[in-house]
Amino acid sequence: MKASARAQFHVLASLAALAAATAAPRVALAQDAPAAQDAAPTPAPAVGEIVVTAQRRAQSVMDVPLAISAVSAQGLVAKGVTNSANLAQAVPNLQVSTNFGAAQPNFSMRGISVANEYNSNQVSPVGVYMDDVYLAARASHGMGLFDLDRVEVLRGPQGTLFGRNTTGGAINFITRAPSLSGSNGYAEVGYGNFNTFTAQGAAETTLADDQVGLRAAVNYVKGDGQIHNVYPGGRDAMSQDTLQGRVALRIKPTGSGLDIKIRAYAGRDNPTGAGTIGLQSARTGLGFFEVNEKNLGDFRTRAWGVAANVSYELSPAVTLTSITSYDGGSLDMGQNADGAPADILFINWKSNFRQFAEEARINYSSDKLKLVAGVFYGWDRTITDNDFNIGSALAPGVNGGFFQHFRQSRFSIAGFTQGDYSLTRNLTLTLGGRYTSDKARYRDGYAYLFAGGFGAGETPLATTVPCATGPGTCAYDPNARYNLNGNNNAFTGRAALSYKWDSGLLGYVSYNRGYRSGAFNGGSYTSSAGINFVKPETVNAYEVGLKGRLFDRTLSFSTAAFYYDYSNQQLQDTRPGPVSILVNAPKSEIYGAEGEFTWTPSTRFSINGSVGLLHATYKELTLQGTNLAGNDLPFAPHVTAQLGADIVLLDNGPDRVTLSPNVAYAGHQYFTPFNLTNAAGTAQNNAELQQDANAKVNGQITWQHANLQLRAWIKNAFNARTYAYGLDLRGAGFPYNFLVQSAPRTFGASARVTF
Repeated sequence: MKASARAQFHVLASLAALAAATAAPRVALAQDAPAAQDAAPTPAPAVGEIVVTAQRRAQSVMDVPLAISAVSAQGLVAKGVTNSANLAQAVPNLQVSTNFGAAQPNFSMRGISVANEYNSNQVSPVGVYMDDVYLAARASHGMGLFDLDRVEVLRGPQGTLFGRNTTGGAINFITRAPSLSGSNGYAEVGYGNFNTFTAQGAAETTLADDQVGLRAAVNYVKGDGQIHNVYPGGRDAMSQDTLQGRVALRIKPTGSGLDIKIRAYAGRDNPTGAGTIGLQSARTGLGFFEVNEKNLGDFRTRAWGVAANVSYELSPAVTLTSITSYDGGSLDMGQNADGAPADILFINWKSNFRQFAEEARINYSSDKLKLVAGVFYGWDRTITDNDFNIGSALAPGVNGGFFQHFRQSRFSIAGFTQGDYSLTRNLTLTLGGRYTSDKARYRDGYAYLFAGGFGAGETPLATTVPCATGPGTCAYDPNARYNLNGNNNAFTGRAALSYKWDSGLLGYVSYNRGYRSGAFNGGSYTSSAGINFVKPETVNAYEVGLKGRLFDRTLSFSTAAFYYDYSNQQLQDTRPGPVSILVNAPKSEIYGAEGEFTWTPSTRFSINGSVGLLHATYKELTLQGTNLAGNDLPFAPHVTAQLGADIVLLDNGPDRVTLSPNVAYAGHQYFTPFNLTNAAGTAQNNAELQQDANAKVNGQITWQHANLQLRAWIKNAFNARTYAYGLDLRGAGFPYNFLVQSAPRTFGASARVTF
């Protein structure tokens, strides 16, 4: 760890110790107590405290012995988080990178991410959920955030209750459900720079008091490109064109014990592609937020789904829950991967997704034991048809490329249980386990080399999959197919001890084991030799934490320190050809700490902040014959931090004016496991693939009058110039690397009416 990061690590540890010392006078150590008082007392919930379901039951976020950030819908708006790709602005040790704008975000939690893997058939090591429904396709993770109740971000492997592919953590987006009381709703319109128009709203009606309710919500965004394209007649990059809708029906027959929630959603996104910084000669005379691109594509994505959450209370102590879901979607994204006014590299990524999942569980609650047990079954399918147009692929001035097709299916079945047992009045033991069996199938795989492309007809020349040798060495066979199977099983789980003082302060130590299933290489299309099934990832995570409220409950805080033994991270080894081979990084070491706080000394002022410190390095890794042990994991800055405030400037009864500034800081990070190392014998220039430390300032001012709200906002106020993603293409034989710009400064205003 660098000296500055080490110093910051010690500062956070000192702050945690100081918080504990400050609380010490108010802490009464537990003594033996009568059986009737076995349960530790729970202080009354603080105003604005968020109730979460991270342990599959409703709890105050301050009662959960996990590193969890819970952000309310209002908190998301205050920090300028309108899309899942912006979520890093509100959560410590979370980074979001993307080469597809907001369409397919890559979440990095405490350094664990998909690294340099970009293929749509790969699942995220940070599990993404909507209302407890696991979303397998990363193309469905780029959702606009509207009409939410909250977002729960669980840091660290979740190997028991959120057990599918969560080596990094879990993000659960909780939508608003009908309250079964009266009617309500809102309508909001806004306008911002880049000619951006926004509109969203929701309406809820109660069809039978306390029994049947219906809620519908919609979100629309339309705006011009934020990256100017100087190519004559070229469209600007990174526009916005989003339409989403959601409807929820809740049925809770009086006295039946049933609570049925049915939620359906659909959405589409049609923005222009991201701006690309590629061929350096094409950058002459351009500003950072400008490109000169001939073939700017569109990032078209679709997502839809339906879910039924049925709970049945057998008794006050026992509840049965079933969650059944069916989701689908697609992506059809044309990506200019050269950033140049010429035909060099243009890729059309095209995939269709389907998934089904069923989870059934039982909750039991008594004074001494809180138990959850259940089974899970799910499958997901990806059908991919990618088209790689490479200028002069066949000979100087002769265009060509590769077409790739495959169908991937994955099946997962698991059984799990987790129990919290009160050993004493204040001390709780948590034990949980999950056994998972995963099967994967790679079917109907074929690829071929073609002549033409870039809008012209494509003539197949040679089969490349199945073909174990180089492109052009196998005769074209339209009937040739490549199939492969992959299977693995895993036991994961959790063990923790938590102690809750009578003051409400909670301390815990825990061990968690997480698992991400083995995967097929979706990036090999020049030869079937690179199509393989790699080992699953595993993480052994050790964590200690302290959270609670101090100073008459005006200050809430949460701190955690962690150590990870991380094995077999799945990442790409890109080689000339071009060919990418999926490999495992045998060993990595990750440790760090983080803290969050909210201080509300009065009803007119509140301040919130967080800091994350991280050290994530490879202990064993070789790519392109180069030893990379000791290098940082990609997308793993040593320091992240946020600081925000809500300041009431005016409150005279009918009118309330609130200023909410915030700043988000991210330290230096690399985009490639190579860091600054260049593999011998290649034209790599990995020094281009990094992002310096940066801070982005956001803010809003809101005027509230009765049911009318006017809001003015700004994001990235000082127009920080940062990259959202970077990929080594020089190592694949191209004369440039691939970089994507983040959004420039945006600002606007909106008006909302509630009813």
